[in-house]
Amino acid sequence: MAARHSDEFKRDAVWIALTSGLTTRQVASDLGIGLSTLGKWARAIADEAKAPAQDAGLLRETEVVPLGVV
Repeated sequence: MAARHSDEFKRDAVWIALTSGLTTRQVASDLGIGLSTLGKWARAIADEAKAPAQDAGLLRETEVVPLGVV
């Protein structure tokens, strides 16, 4: 059975992949998820960022700032 991950976990995983300097393969391995799964999450988050202008404010309100980044 496939593991269920929270939206927060998915966003954090993509954030780590984009900012850590590690390869995407290494991040996926370290987090115990498949490389294709991480790619799918990244595409979904990128699609969210392309939301229509009226939804942009809502996305900003719900945006998660990683720990230590202020």
